[in-house]
Amino acid sequence: MKLRLIRRLACLGVLLAIALPARAHPGLWVVKDADTTIYLFGTVHLLPHDTDWHFPALDQALAGSQKMYVEIVDDDQANMAALVLRYGMDMAHPLSGLLTPFDRGRLERAARLAKVPGGMASLEVMRPWLAALTLTLAPLTQAGLDPAQGVDRQLRAAMEKAGKPVSGLETAEQQIRFLADMPQSMQLALLRSTLRDTDRASVELKALIDAWKAGDDAAIARLENDLMKREDPQLYQRLLVERNEAWARQIAGMLKQPGTVFIAVGAAHLAGPDSLQAQLRKQGETVERQ
Repeated sequence: MKLRLIRRLACLGVLLAIALPARAHPGLWVVKDADTTIYLFGTVHLLPHDTDWHFPALDQALAGSQKMYVEIVDDDQANMAALVLRYGMDMAHPLSGLLTPFDRGRLERAARLAKVPGGMASLEVMRPWLAALTLTLAPLTQAGLDPAQGVDRQLRAAMEKAGKPVSGLETAEQQIRFLADMPQSMQLALLRSTLRDTDRASVELKALIDAWKAGDDAAIARLENDLMKREDPQLYQRLLVERNEAWARQIAGMLKQPGTVFIAVGAAHLAGPDSLQAQLRKQGETVERQ
């Protein structure tokens, strides 16, 4: 598990959970006007089957909402596979050819440790951003963490079962292109940071997940966003700030329509000085913690 990539991917909603004890109480916020209520909830995408993250205020918010927004809804396997093939593969330029001999050795070691299907050969045809993502996710899925049990998936399923519409704030293609459109130098820096952090990620990741369970957005910002802002300011601006600004504009539009809406996004978007809540406050909205 590669800590820094996980931190960066948290901004895309790919905040990964390991070995969570029985109950969690993540953060929940609300923004409202005279005839509109909008809830904001931070999610994680991989959870053990027995993690209990529901609590009364959350369940009441869900029951009272007429509509839900999550980051993306067009993430079916066929669409994602096509997008990865389009934006993540490069048959003409082997990945190892972009790396120093030292980094090639680290890549081979990381592929072995992560038990990447196909090993080094499968990584060779990937662009750097996809190789970094693959090296991060492979050991987690092999450990039995099921994307189908992710909080966003469970929320979507519950709303759809209740006959309530679920829409996306973005498309899957937009999300992938946040990474795929990065300059190659930035992608390689992301991969190198992934390779550097192979051995020490799990302990620090546990602290990040504990912060999510406790609804400690200050700790999430300290562990997650502050590091990215310091080490990769361009990535921070691209993956977090610009997206939060865009979502805040969408929410401003939602506030013009009466009703109750539930919005679930990656937990890192709801932490720190550039959070979605902060962007809404800049627009003059009042956001309160539940």
